[in-house]
Amino acid sequence: MLTGLDFGTSNSAIGIIKNREAKLVALENNNTYLPSTLYAFDRCFVSEFVFNQLPEQTKGSYKKDRGRSINLAKNTRIHEGFSPHEPLISFGLSAISDYIESPEEGLFVKSPKSFLGATGLSERQIEFFEDIVTAMMINIKNTAESNIKEELSKVVIGRPVNFQGIDSEQSNLQATSILTRAAKRCGYSEVEFLYEPLAAGIDFESKLTEDKTVLVVDIGGGTSDCSMVNMGPSHHSNKDRKQDFLAHSGERVGGNDLDIALAFTELMPLFGKNSLQKKGIEQPHGPFWTSVCINNIGEQTEFNSLEFVKRIERLQRSAEQPELFQRLLNLQKTKLNHRLVRSAELAKIALSDQNKTNVSLDYIEPQLTKLIDTSEFESAVVKPLNSIKQLIEEAITQAGTNPEIIYITGGSAKSPVFRTLVKEIVPKAKILDGDYYGSVAAGLTKWAGKLWS
Repeated sequence: MLTGLDFGTSNSAIGIIKNREAKLVALENNNTYLPSTLYAFDRCFVSEFVFNQLPEQTKGSYKKDRGRSINLAKNTRIHEGFSPHEPLISFGLSAISDYIESPEEGLFVKSPKSFLGATGLSERQIEFFEDIVTAMMINIKNTAESNIKEELSKVVIGRPVNFQGIDSEQSNLQATSILTRAAKRCGYSEVEFLYEPLAAGIDFESKLTEDKTVLVVDIGGGTSDCSMVNMGPSHHSNKDRKQDFLAHSGERVGGNDLDIALAFTELMPLFGKNSLQKKGIEQPHGPFWTSVCINNIGEQTEFNSLEFVKRIERLQRSAEQPELFQRLLNLQKTKLNHRLVRSAELAKIALSDQNKTNVSLDYIEPQLTKLIDTSEFESAVVKPLNSIKQLIEEAITQAGTNPEIIYITGGSAKSPVFRTLVKEIVPKAKILDGDYYGSVAAGLTKWAGKLWS
C-alpha cells in the first residue's frame, strides 16, 4: 500500500490511499499524530529494538555494524534482571510519561529531525541518529499496519527546504540519506521526498475551484518553509509541478525556537538569569541559554558535562541569590531541562486562546510557578518571529508577485502571533488555516498516489 509520512520535528503523521482518497491513520490514543519522542532505558536498547524488527536477511549486516550495542543490551538485561522480551523503549506520549517518571535514568530524545542535518557529526553520532529515526519509523509503520491490516510498501517522506542553515547542501544530503536508510530498514521498497510546504499545498489545492497564486507558510516544530505556488483545477493533475513553483524559502527556525525563547526569557530568571553578582554586575546569560537550547547538540553536550556543573558552582559562589543557582544545579542533575521547555511549550499553547497562563514548575520545587501573559510571550519570541518574517518576505520577493491566498499550516502555526505577522506583511491577502497537524501528511499521501498510481 502507498503511504505518505510526515516525520515531523514535533509530531509525526502517516496517511494511506483508500478509495482514491488520502486518509490519515491513528497512531496513539486515536490521534492521527504522534509526538516525535523516544525514551529508552539505555541507548543500546534502541539498536536492539531495530535489530529485532529487521527481516532475517538484513539482520546479519546490521549486527556487523551495531554488534557492540546489541551485545551490551543483552548483557544489561541480564545484569538489571529484565526479561528477554520486556519492552525497554517507548514512543510518543508514552515516552514523555516515561521521561517525566524517570528523567535521570534513561535516554530521552525529542525532535531528532532537528539534528539530522547538523554539521560536524561523527560517524558514530550519525549511526546513533539513524537508529533513533529507524526505531521511530518502525513504530509508526507497525502501528499503522496493525490498524489498517495491510502492509505499507512505498512511501513519500516530507522534508524541509533546508535541514540546517549552515552548509545547507551537505546538511540536506546527510539528512535525506539518514531518512532513506531508515525507511529502507523499515521495509519500504521505494522512498521519495517532497518539500513539506508543497505537500501541504497539494492537500489544500484539492479544495480550490479556481486557479490562485498561493503562498503556503508551513511553520513546523524545527523548520519553517514558504512556497509560492500556482494552484487550482488546471494544475493539480500535473505530476511535475516545477513550472507552478514560483518561489521557495526555508530555514531551521520553528515552534521549538519559540518554546526555547519563552523558557529562556520567562522561566530562566527563576534559575538565576538577570540576577546580580555580589559585586553588582549581571550574571552571564550563556549558561541559561545552554540549559534550554535542547535542539542543539553542542549546547546539550555542554549542559550534561562536569565542566558545566563546575561553572554554575563558580557563579553560585559569586551570586547575590545563590539559591537560584542551586535550582539550576538541580535542573542539571535531574535532567529536567526538556520538561522545562515542554512547560514553556504548554504555556505557548495556552496563550493561543487566553491572555495569560500560570506555569507550574512544581517538579522543580514545590509551589514554584510563573505567570506569563501574551505581551510577555510576544516580547520573548521577537527574534524567531523576525526570522520567519524574513522567510515570507523572501518568498514574495523571489516570486515577484503578491499572493492571492496565504495558507498557514504546520503544528506550530496555531499561535495567533503567526496570523498577526502574516497580516502585517501582506494585509490584502486572504488568510486561510490548514489542518495544523495533518495537511502535510495528507499532501504527501496524495503525491504518493500520483507517483505510483
